[in-house]
Amino acid sequence: MPRTAETASFQFNHTMIRVRDPEVSLKFYTEIIGMDLLSKKDMGDFTLYFLAFDHGQNYKAMSEEEREKARFAREGVLELTHNHGTEKDESFAGYASGNSDPGRGFGHIAITVNDVEEACARFEQLGVQFKKRPQDGKMRHIAFILDPDGYWIEVLSNRLEL
Repeated sequence: MPRTAETASFQFNHTMIRVRDPEVSLKFYTEIIGMDLLSKKDMGDFTLYFLAFDHGQNYKAMSEEEREKARFAREGVLELTHNHGTEKDESFAGYASGNSDPGRGFGHIAITVNDVEEACARFEQLGVQFKKRPQDGKMRHIAFILDPDGYWIEVLSNRLEL
């Protein structure tokens, strides 16, 4: 269906997931996955962290205000929401990843890479937990890794042909 005048400006901006410990999650998404922190918003009893891949925008050279504006003007942003106190709550059972009952619904986020095997070797070296390695199961061209909160991240080639 062609875009209409009413929807011509619409774009997919971001997905939000809740995280238990922002320090652990930010380290995972910036150092292991390679995203940049675009902005952080303390909302009192929770904090929002917005991350994205920098494909030439040079976010690190931007002011906080410029990064905030850039966040709303692009696609492919990941929002991590931290409800304060969860990181210290010994009885905290974690969030539903969406891939098991109860709470089945949300499935995963996905990243594309030049070489799935090479990326998985790096993830293995960094101690990342796998849900599925490329050699497992029927779909041998993809992998699934787990973030610190158990959310699935699909890893597939940016040249994938189905």
